[in-house]
Amino acid sequence: MDSSEVRDLLAQAPLMARPLPPFDPDAAPAAPTALFTSWLAEANAAGVLDPGAVVLATAGADGRPDARIVALRDVEPVEAGWVFATDAASPKGIQLAQQPAAALTFYWPAQGRQVRVRGDVTQATREVSLDDFRGRSPASRVAGLIGRQSTPLAALTDWDLAAEGASRQLGNHQDAHPPGHTVYTLAAHQVEFWQGDAGRRHVRLSYTRATDGGWARSLLWP
Repeated sequence: MDSSEVRDLLAQAPLMARPLPPFDPDAAPAAPTALFTSWLAEANAAGVLDPGAVVLATAGADGRPDARIVALRDVEPVEAGWVFATDAASPKGIQLAQQPAAALTFYWPAQGRQVRVRGDVTQATREVSLDDFRGRSPASRVAGLIGRQSTPLAALTDWDLAAEGASRQLGNHQDAHPPGHTVYTLAAHQVEFWQGDAGRRHVRLSYTRATDGGWARSLLWP
């Protein structure tokens, strides 16, 4: 497939060629967490698939960026903390240890909405991380017990065998947990809300953490 075919395929679904919700930035709440919660509720009501799926961007000691999809676990309104979890020995866990700052990007195509979050990342206590793991589905805990995230896999049958072993381990010990399972919190210092518009009059509202702990709001050119 050459580049012209890619352009033809993209042209079949022009960006924003659908009804989109309005967004009045003057009516936005004072804190970004309140607006995020409102938008997340609207995404759920609109039937957006996997609205908690978010792109986590990190960088390691070499400064090169990396990104992948993770699941949002919670948002802490007071601290403006976006919560996610991973294994500390995974590439993203290692990168966060080397450079404890990250960015999150949500995109809900049905509504033409994007939310960008930037900030510093901290690890939760071991007790919080263990509670998070215990609260996961059996399939998620089995996958976590397998570990080896992002390491080479010779064949899918190897995963099946590892899953069988992890399932037996979990059946024999309900409190079994991977040693590296860690909850992280991204404490936002900047949050941007982007509402798409079919006429390209996109609305961008940026929240920036002020020195007094509050939030300064400003519109951005689209």
